[in-house]
Parts: sequence; C-alpha cells; structure tokens
Amino acid sequence: MTGADVMAKCLEAENTRVVFGYPGVAICPFFDAMSNTDIDMVLVRTEQNAGHMASGYARSTGQVGVCAVTSGPGATNLLTGIATAYADSIPLVCISGQVETDQLGSDVFQEADVTGAAESFVKYSYLIKDVKDIPRAFKEAFHIANSGRRGPVLIDVPADIQKAQIQSFKYPEEVSLRTYKPTVKGHIQQIKKAVAELTKAKRPLICAGGGVFLSDAQDELQSFVERHRIPLVTTMMGIGVLPTGHELNFGMIGNNGCIQATRAMSECDMLIMVGARVADRAVKQPDLIMEHKVLVHIDVDPAEIGKNVGPTIPIVGDAKYVFKDFDTIDFDIDTSEWVDTLKGYRKLPGGRKVPEGYIDPADFVKSLSTAMDEDAIYVADVGQNQIWSCRNVNVKKGRFFTTGGMGTMGYAIPAAIGAKIADKKRQVVAVCGDGGFQMSMCELAVLKQEELSVKVVVLKNNYLGMVREFQHFNLNDNYEMVDLPDYPNLKYLAKAYDMDYIRLDKKEEQADAIKDFLSEKGSALMEVVIDPLDTVRYASH
Repeated sequence: MTGADVMAKCLEAENTRVVFGYPGVAICPFFDAMSNTDIDMVLVRTEQNAGHMASGYARSTGQVGVCAVTSGPGATNLLTGIATAYADSIPLVCISGQVETDQLGSDVFQEADVTGAAESFVKYSYLIKDVKDIPRAFKEAFHIANSGRRGPVLIDVPADIQKAQIQSFKYPEEVSLRTYKPTVKGHIQQIKKAVAELTKAKRPLICAGGGVFLSDAQDELQSFVERHRIPLVTTMMGIGVLPTGHELNFGMIGNNGCIQATRAMSECDMLIMVGARVADRAVKQPDLIMEHKVLVHIDVDPAEIGKNVGPTIPIVGDAKYVFKDFDTIDFDIDTSEWVDTLKGYRKLPGGRKVPEGYIDPADFVKSLSTAMDEDAIYVADVGQNQIWSCRNVNVKKGRFFTTGGMGTMGYAIPAAIGAKIADKKRQVVAVCGDGGFQMSMCELAVLKQEELSVKVVVLKNNYLGMVREFQHFNLNDNYEMVDLPDYPNLKYLAKAYDMDYIRLDKKEEQADAIKDFLSEKGSALMEVVIDPLDTVRYASH
C-alpha cells in the first residue's frame, strides 16, 4: 500500500461519505487512491468553497466534514474556509497536499507553509513526515475536530509521503491524547447552585448559541424551557434551537437583533448563557448588560467562560449532558408575569416602508421561509440579506445556517450544496445579496454536475448593501466602492447553468412566485428586486 491508499482507508474507517476538493499535482496520489473507494468526491470551482461545502455538510449531519486541496495556492485559498469553520466551531478535517519533504523550506514551486499560516484558525494541525504516522494522525484529527468545542483540523501531507510504501495498515481503535481531555459532564454542584438561583429569580432568561446544535441539545433545551416556562433568546448562530414561532422564543439578540430580545436581555435578573461566546455582535457592552444580574455561563470550552464577562456561576460541560442533569432536579418557578411582559414587547411596530416597484425583503424572507418545508434548511449569506433573514426567518423543525463569527461573503451557495449532498431529499434554499452571490456563483456548476436541487435567491439592490448602509449613516452618504452595475444578467446566467429563473419585482406576485420557485423539480434562481436605499436598521417586523 501507498500512503495515499492509507489516507483513503482512514477515511473509510471514519465512515466518510463525501470529500469536497480540487486537485493538483501534490494531492493527485490521494485522489487516485480515492477512486478505489465508495466515497463520493465533489469537484468545487474554487478551494475556499470546499471548506464551505464541508461546513454545510457537517452542520447538516453532525459528522465531520472533509475537504482536500493541493499545495500552495490551493491550500492558501482554503484558509478562508478553514477560518470560517473555526469561528463558528464547525468540525472539519482539511487535507492538503504538500511539496516533497526534501524540498520543504526551499521555496520551490507551489510550496506554502500552510500549517504555519493556518495556526490561528485550527484546533490542531499535522505535517506528516513519516508514512507510518498517517493512521494515528487521521484518528486523532477526527477525534479532535468533533469533540469538546468542535472545529477544523488540518493534515498536510507531502507528495512523497503519499507515494511512499507501507507494509501493513491498522487503524487505531482508540485515541489517547495526554493534553486533550475535553470536559463533557458539568459539575453537579455548579448545576445545583444555578437551580438555587433560578428559584429566586423573577425574570430569568436563557440565551442560546450555536453550541446547542453542536451538542445536539435542542430537545433537552426545549424540554427545560417548556417545563419551567423560561423565556429564550438566541445569538445569530442559535437561531432555530426552538422553532422561531414558539411562544417562549423571543428572537435574536445583538446590535442587529429584535426589539423584544434586546429588552429581554436588558430587563432580566438572571441570564443562562449556553453555547455562546458573549461576543461583540451579540452583547456589545457585556459588563454593562450583565450588571445586577446573575449570570450562568454554560460552555464546553473553558476558555470562553469569563473571557468577555465574568459569570456568577460557570458550568463547563457539553450542553446536552448539562441539561440532562438540570432535568434530574425538581424545582418550581413562576414566570407568567415576566413572559406576559415580553409578549407585550412583540407588538411594538416594525416601521417598514418600501417604495412602489420594489419587494420588501423582510416580508419576502418571512413569506419564503413560511412556505418552505417543515424540516427545510435556510442558508443565509452575509450582508443586509443576513440581517433581514435573521430577524424574519420562520424556522419550524428545520435549520438556519449562516456564518456568524467570521461573516464570510459567498458562504451561502457552497454551504447549501454541502447540506443538500448530506440529504438530497431535504429542501435547501440559499439566500444571497448580489455581492455575496458573485463571490460563489461559479459553484452553480456543481449543482448541475451533481444533479442537485438547490433553490438560490438573490436579493438584488445593485449595491454592497451593508457597506453602503454604513456609509449612509456614518460617512454622510459618501458612497465609494459599493456600486454593483446590473451585471451579470441573472436571467442569462441561469440559462447558462440550465437553471429555471424567476424575477420578482411586484408585491402582488410574491406568493405565486414563491410557490412556483419552491415547486421547481431542479435547481432554480430567483432574482428579487429590492430598494437600493433600503436599510436593515428598520427591517424588523
């Protein structure tokens, strides 16, 4: 066997179903070996999107997403995909080819120190210099990526190591890492302290982040919320931990959040923060917001607890296990008056006004997501479309994907492709602005090549809308570097990729257009014309 054969065998041992990637000489031995397996290989159109597709796949399945690229520019192109996954704690194993070991450090053709370059964006990285180390490295990589706080792991394999001969293959059955022992079970005494504070609280609130999904703790959290009638708000990455229409879900917090969620955060007397980092987009001034509150911070990563604000009661552990332990303790609280107060805040006016001839993006998102299947996946890109989506999306029993930590434009289409490949029977819709769309529209070719049905929406305003909005409010309307001319022509672009095309610019046609769009058997592209000067500042219903 060769080292490349061993790499393929390792992926088979981890039950890998698909690898997203782009070939080159330094990774060709690996792809050649992969042709002898039943693992699907998906050819992306640029390496960054291999990371995004693997991310969408991982978020949909709960398994590790796998991508593979060549050395030099292939590996450096992937870095943005790796950084995006790292910021959102998505488990990936990223394989890169490398120049031969005797050429390392010589600045030869397509050499790049990718392990060094990726150091800030990975949980761990490996540079394989002995073919015998491949099985151990792969076993450890999958374990590290999908345990504790999830995240990407990089394996850089020189071309000569991929071609090197090895006499036998044995995949390790266990992982033993002396310095890596993630805490799963929360300390029961800390949990009892939290319960004692809950029984005294008049206005308790739960703030849930993306860590709830990573722990697969949605059911446990919902049971806890409903049993004790505790209101819940979410970070951007936590949208959908409860159905957005649930009576106890009061929406997304943060500088782009909902009015009722912001007021709930300000007025609560006890906050249980679970699977969230207390980062700036969610909590702008944590010390001020947390003043005169009991803060319980639950997170599997001890480094996050106390990093931005000091908790009253820290609980290190996996959210699923922590809430199971909460469920073993009987206690009663009365939140009826508090819940009624928050329900009253929902009635505050949204203040939306849209000129004739344009579609209201907030209303469109609400109508689109309501018409989608119950278990559908809605993938939002970055920019104004992301905020309109976050505030107005209706998540029932499905999922809402976006990139919250890194905010990477061009994420939606490749992530939607990864999610669709994970489950081809599940409805997947990607919503982009015309800026983000043009960063990854090349991946529409993958939809045809893989015979996938993904619905793509472009909210088109001919601007880099979020930046233009910033320039409007902060730079006296000095619009620079934000104009997007009316190119490409989306009607002809859709035709080039053999996709059905729908243009929506009349409110009275919206319901029928959405119905036709979602009922298309194959992939479809919908162009939604919105006011170029619309802002997200008043985009909440």
